[in-house]
Amino acid sequence: MRFPFQATCLASALSLCLSMTGCQTTTTKTADGRDEVFVFGAPKKKTSKPKKNSKGKKDTDSATQMAGSNTVPPPATGPLGTKDSYSSIKTNLPLVALTFDDGPHPENTPRLLDLLKSRNVKATFYVVGTNAQRHPGILRRMVAEGHEIGNHTITHGNLTKMTPDAIRKELKTSHQTILSATGVAPRSMRPPYGAITSDQKAWIKREFGYPSIMWSVDPEDWKRPGPSVVASRLVSGARPGGILLVHDIHKPTIDAMPSAIDQLLGKGFQFITVSQLVAMDGKG
Repeated sequence: MRFPFQATCLASALSLCLSMTGCQTTTTKTADGRDEVFVFGAPKKKTSKPKKNSKGKKDTDSATQMAGSNTVPPPATGPLGTKDSYSSIKTNLPLVALTFDDGPHPENTPRLLDLLKSRNVKATFYVVGTNAQRHPGILRRMVAEGHEIGNHTITHGNLTKMTPDAIRKELKTSHQTILSATGVAPRSMRPPYGAITSDQKAWIKREFGYPSIMWSVDPEDWKRPGPSVVASRLVSGARPGGILLVHDIHKPTIDAMPSAIDQLLGKGFQFITVSQLVAMDGKG
């Protein structure tokens, strides 16, 4: 869970108190200079029997409770990270980034956002610019609900088959589309199909400030193996610092998300955005 404070002394005092109870903490800065303390390993409390709701069914909102506070730090700005590419980050803390490619989709993405909101899970969406132009309201909802939006080019073309000027046009047009719709500029990009050369990663980082975000877990949901298989692959592949790849343009993928997210929350993982994850590289 997260506890944002506006005074460094409060954050320090909290860290000291928590350390005396066996908790592990790490502190990072938000864009406006506030301290944000991540807390892990809190002592387990005895749990009472599940309460029943008005319909007499057991309350199953434990996954929502584990997801943490509703407070979302303001989006950061400027170049992200020191590397030109990330497929995961180095940390022992139970942090993962859940990423969705190729949307927004007019039906699947709002349904997914409802699901993420119900569990207070934050994700990163690598949107295709042409889809973003069709559905700017969905992008605004993403930002309003604390998610991050990344650049996935304007047409979803293979960058390894493009000239540098063509790539610049792809990224600039998509960047401006996202910025115009939301008022928030993307801070990272993901190459369509994962197709990108080392030289391209380097100059894109120099010119745009974008690290190329790859992934550590790919359930190949685009092959439509079924929701249970997608969920199982995500859960079995997740590791601290991992980046999970799925696509919100596929209905079976959205069907897989409740099980996958609940299982990962049950294992103690916390979902944060790609920018937040990269900021934790080498910490903890």
